Amino acid sequence: MTTTDSNHTNPIAPNILNQNFATTAPNKVWVTDITYIPCREGRLYLASVLDLFTRKIVGWKLADRMTTDLVLAALDQAYASQKPKKGLIHHSDRGSQYTSEEYRNKLKQYKMKASMSRKGNCYDNACIESFHSVLKKEFIYCTKFQTKVQAQQEVFEYIELFYNRKRIHGSLGYLSPDRFEAEYYKSICKQR
Repeated sequence: MTTTDSNHTNPIAPNILNQNFATTAPNKVWVTDITYIPCREGRLYLASVLDLFTRKIVGWKLADRMTTDLVLAALDQAYASQKPKKGLIHHSDRGSQYTSEEYRNKLKQYKMKASMSRKGNCYDNACIESFHSVLKKEFIYCTKFQTKVQAQQEVFEYIELFYNRKRIHGSLGYLSPDRFEAEYYKSICKQR
C-alpha cells in the first residue's frame, strides 16, 4: 500500500540529507515517514520521527487517517520531548502531509531545515523505512489487533517500552537507543 501522495503542487524542499546517514550527536537530523497498521476495526496510520544518531523514535502518532494533523502531532511530540536547537535537519518524503503549508510553517517555527527525498526514491529515507520494516516484522505481522484501542496500547508498548529502551542495534554497538543516548551524554559530561 502506498502512503505517499506526491501528486500535488506544494513546494518541495531540497534533498539536504542526500543519503548521508552519519551524524555526530542527537537532535541534529530527524527522519520521518508514515506507515499503515492493519486492525479489525479498520486500518490505522503511524507517523514516526526517528533521531538519526540514536535511532530512537522521538515522536510518533497513530490515527485513523493519513492527514497533516497526524504528522504534525508526531512532530510536536518529538519537539516537546527533545527540545532540539536551531538548525536540525528534518528529512521526509514528498508526501502532501509533509509539503503542506501547515507543516512547513511548523518547521519554520521550530527553526528546522526541511530536506526531502527524491521522487520515488525510498533509499533517500532508508533509516525510517528500516524502522517501519522492523516494526512490522517483529511486531505488527505477529499481532492481530481486534480494536484500535488495543493497537494504540500495544504500539505504545512496542515503541516506548521495547524499541527505545531494550531493543539493541548493531549500528549502536549493540545498545538500545535510550542506552546509546545516555552513554553519549555521559561521555560529554566526562569531557567537561
